[in-house]
Amino acid sequence: MTEIAQIDISALGGPDHNACVDQIATACRDIGFLTVTGTDVPLEVIDAMRAAALQVFDTDEIAKHRQAITRDNYRGYIPFGFFTPNDGSGTPDLYEGYKLHHETDADDPIRAECQLYGPNLWPEHEPEVADAILTYWRALDDVALRLLGALAEGLSLPPTALQDPFAQPLTNMTLLHYPPQGAQDGFGIHPHKDTCALTLISPDPVGGLEVLTKTGDWITATAPRGGFVVNIGDMLELWSGGRYVSTPHRVINRSGAERYSFPYFAVPRHDVVVHPLVPTLPGFDRPEVHCGHWSAETWRTNWPDEAADEDTPELGTLHV
Repeated sequence: MTEIAQIDISALGGPDHNACVDQIATACRDIGFLTVTGTDVPLEVIDAMRAAALQVFDTDEIAKHRQAITRDNYRGYIPFGFFTPNDGSGTPDLYEGYKLHHETDADDPIRAECQLYGPNLWPEHEPEVADAILTYWRALDDVALRLLGALAEGLSLPPTALQDPFAQPLTNMTLLHYPPQGAQDGFGIHPHKDTCALTLISPDPVGGLEVLTKTGDWITATAPRGGFVVNIGDMLELWSGGRYVSTPHRVINRSGAERYSFPYFAVPRHDVVVHPLVPTLPGFDRPEVHCGHWSAETWRTNWPDEAADEDTPELGTLHV
């Protein structure tokens, strides 16, 4: 696979449904990435989301840092240089971010079951961005469920097998700003695999997202206006017994322009235990993952002075 397939998913539910399912499943088996069009997400919703992302970062540093993430609440501003690669090099990635989670009312009973749920910390300097972000988020919830249904069918499972775990999910989104970088400036984001089930992203026209092929080459992932780049995460790889592949990717912004991104990471409900739903491929041997525990470990080990231990799932890890 030397290029990423572009698939019109408007065919799902129509006469060409089965052919579309086969296209989606094939792309996810071959490289774990695809570009989708025909999602019915209005262009104005996408444009409003991009404008909101720019607004979040277009403010003074003091205001942003007042709403920085904390160990107790992994929501809010992520400063430049906070994250480092998982290969031990310690070189900071070249971006700033703003972390958001599935919006949950403060009095929702699920908060008594899992402390990861709660209201988002919306930017105090741009409170109006919440409406644009949540409208976009709801639209992507619908797209994700359609894709999950198709991916379940691609495994000869009922669509609900991969849809039902996303009632009251731990789905999250990171708004990202990458400044232009020089040839020796490392990565916007270092090579990594996504730990979620499924990632959807409306790519910035300046480019920079690259995917590692099975032959060891890096290819560019992009989408036409209104389309989305979709990729398999480690959880869906585990659900599929290794059939759908979670593929390394990276960001390098050498466009000379500011780059903005807002990936949507679909993560199941806190009490879902992810394990293979079909017989595993030969050689695929991964332990099951409890979504609430995995998510808590992800947030904990993102702090530079925290380390993974024997109870930390290896989702997203690159073994080199």
